[in-house]
Amino acid sequence: MVQVAVVQFAPGQDKAENQRSVARLTAQAAAEGAGVVLFPEYTMFTAPRVDQRGAAAAEPLDGPFVSAAADTARREGVHVVLGVNEAGDDTTHFTNTLVALSPAGERVAHYRKIHLYDAFGARESDVLLPGPIEEPETFTVDGVVFGLQTCYDLRFPEVTRRVADAGAHVVLLAAQWVPGPLKEEHWRTLLRARAIENTVYVAASGQAAPGGAGNSMVVDPMGTPLAALGEQTFTVASARVSATRVQEVRDINPALSLRRFSVSARSGD
Repeated sequence: MVQVAVVQFAPGQDKAENQRSVARLTAQAAAEGAGVVLFPEYTMFTAPRVDQRGAAAAEPLDGPFVSAAADTARREGVHVVLGVNEAGDDTTHFTNTLVALSPAGERVAHYRKIHLYDAFGARESDVLLPGPIEEPETFTVDGVVFGLQTCYDLRFPEVTRRVADAGAHVVLLAAQWVPGPLKEEHWRTLLRARAIENTVYVAASGQAAPGGAGNSMVVDPMGTPLAALGEQTFTVASARVSATRVQEVRDINPALSLRRFSVSARSGD
């Protein structure tokens, strides 16, 4: 059994301040017993719009921001998972990357967001590069397997299904779920749906206002929220997860083993 904490705060354009927030909130979560601490999408840097400012702030995965987060993970003895602006060869674009760091400060998994948010009036593809379609990476803590995905991917059930197929008991989802018409309702509904249809836990960390709609939560494999935050900011919510509970639910609801379709990439992707 592992205690998972979802962090809710509002990162800004000051990377050093965001770094300090990661340190303080990780310490709070660890003091409350968490072994895995999940931060929102764009923890490294968030501007009012996803534009060239995000590209200018981007760093490689061995850069100072991730290195500082690794120091925090080592100091608190927990896994830290957070969203970063990853720099590449193209200085006008960056990759939206979720990084998992172990208590030893090692990078144990990462995920580059596949589906870009070109919806509800936004166009992430102007400055973001989509991640490659590859086998999902996972990491294991005390027998519980964790997988990763990011924000807009939630609207594509195939993403979570592939993570479940990779053996994950818990899907860690980092988001900046931008407020909009019925967006909070979509968020809550889709988180529960992804948990129910895949018989997995979904732990979701969303940015707080003004950039995000909050409502971070941990949902169990039957779709029941175990811990949830509303509009609060600079805080955490925690719940215990276990591989045993996942198996109990799958014994009752063997939907994954009964399905007759698999997931494959579209031709040309």
